[in-house]
Amino acid sequence: MESAIIVTVISFLATLLIAPKLMAFLRGCGITGIDQQKKGRPLLPSSGGLAVALGLLGGIMAYIALSTFILKNVIDLSLMLAASSTILIVVLVGALDDINIKSTKRRDSSGTEEFRVGLPQWLKPLLTLPAAIPLMAVSAGESLITPPLIGTLELGLAYPLIVVPVAVLCVSNATNMLAGMNGLEAGMGFLASLSVGIYALLLGRVEGAIIALALSAALLAFLRYNWYPAKMLPGDSLTYLIGATFVAAIIIANVEMFALIVFVPWVAEAFLKLRGRFAVASLGDLQPDGTLKSKYRNIYSLTHLIMRPGKFGEKQITLVLMGIELVFILLAFAVYWYNII
Repeated sequence: MESAIIVTVISFLATLLIAPKLMAFLRGCGITGIDQQKKGRPLLPSSGGLAVALGLLGGIMAYIALSTFILKNVIDLSLMLAASSTILIVVLVGALDDINIKSTKRRDSSGTEEFRVGLPQWLKPLLTLPAAIPLMAVSAGESLITPPLIGTLELGLAYPLIVVPVAVLCVSNATNMLAGMNGLEAGMGFLASLSVGIYALLLGRVEGAIIALALSAALLAFLRYNWYPAKMLPGDSLTYLIGATFVAAIIIANVEMFALIVFVPWVAEAFLKLRGRFAVASLGDLQPDGTLKSKYRNIYSLTHLIMRPGKFGEKQITLVLMGIELVFILLAFAVYWYNII
């Protein structure tokens, strides 16, 4: 417990201190994005996931150093280093999309110039797939899973060779779909990772708990700069980071069924985006009274569903979605309560 507290404090403070310096650096490099649902559509530093990644990895490395040289705890270094490699690979993919590679001189309707267009949509999932290799190489997780009402299932080699890469691919890309509101990605990611960290810690699965808790602390610090009205945008470097770190923690802690319940809002979002053939946005049109209205007649995102009454602004939509996530977290704890005690 003491180690978990130290790690969360380090991850929180590192992210909190790095983010302002990173904002200045990104703005100076021209790595910016339009905050599209604000009046005037201001340009803000993007790729905030880099600050979260540095804080998260700082916490993980501090835990390794603390356990190895001071507390002399027995930890599985291969799991911690494999998770760190997964995080680095997926952050690199997100950062490549944030710096965008291609350029254009298109001018949007507000007069704000956009210089970057990003990676092709079809390429992003392919680039995130290699992030699963470190976890596969160390055989992270256990092939025995216990779904509710079904009982224990032995997956054997199918777990590291099929389940792990599919999980990394799907989860890291699903967290990239439910995005676009100030504080949404970091807020929901904070709640989800905190719940998994607490649950894993109660079960004594320390390595997975440390990874999840370090992520939650870094995301909480990032909210200082990303909460409405945002000073910094998360970019794909954060959305992919949240998914990859989340799935690494649940695989290492072997809490897949608990995490599946926690992840239901993202699963629902993925199916809604599939309905729109992944060609729709979660964003809305800003109205004169500050509320948001969906661009579409049909519902292709959870944000569209919340926009439907026409009474919510960006901040309120984020809070509603965080509330929905909290409901599923409480449901997950209720379902698995007897496993804890």
